[in-house]
Amino acid sequence: MDVFERFRAAADPEKATPMQAYMRGQFAFLGIPTPERRRLSREFLHTMDKTSMDWAFVIQCWEQPEREFQYIAVEYLEKRAALLTSADIPRLREIAVCKSWWDTIDGLDRIVGDIARRYPEVNEILLAWSLDENIWLRRIAIDHQLARKNQTDTDLLERIIVNNFAQTEFFINKAIGWSLREYSKVNPAWVRDFLARHRDKMAKLSIREASKYV
Repeated sequence: MDVFERFRAAADPEKATPMQAYMRGQFAFLGIPTPERRRLSREFLHTMDKTSMDWAFVIQCWEQPEREFQYIAVEYLEKRAALLTSADIPRLREIAVCKSWWDTIDGLDRIVGDIARRYPEVNEILLAWSLDENIWLRRIAIDHQLARKNQTDTDLLERIIVNNFAQTEFFINKAIGWSLREYSKVNPAWVRDFLARHRDKMAKLSIREASKYV
């Protein structure tokens, strides 16, 4: 039994209904709770070749109508993160702009961020994404350094955020606040200075989120 059959065999239509409602009805769900989904995917992913990257599998997961399969794909990418290079950015972009919502984007941003950390030439791509018409590419650009802590490239962070001022999109303004809030945990002085210089151009949501620890 492959992972697609295994997951569909574990489907629970009654649980699927509230899961779909939580995601505003945008995606179909099998109705597998997160702990069970992770257990099933962990068992399957453990059997896959850990020395190679299977993009065909990722695309196959992304093509499935049920959202749980996109979650499997993100987990797979996280486990193969060390194998990913700058050459994989176009494929990551392809899935980022397809069936997009915060639940997959907030996994893909860290994956893209890890590649950018190892391949600095990706920074120029992320600067371009920060100006893209697609809000999800903008969100990835804004939040791709969330896990960097003291290794955060503050010049890049500032340029990307400034590119996204005057936005009315909730997911953009939330991402700006989130990125600043996380960095404030290691460098509150920088975030205070950023807010002092840019407060008049920032959305209230971004300021509120960014100010939580400063």
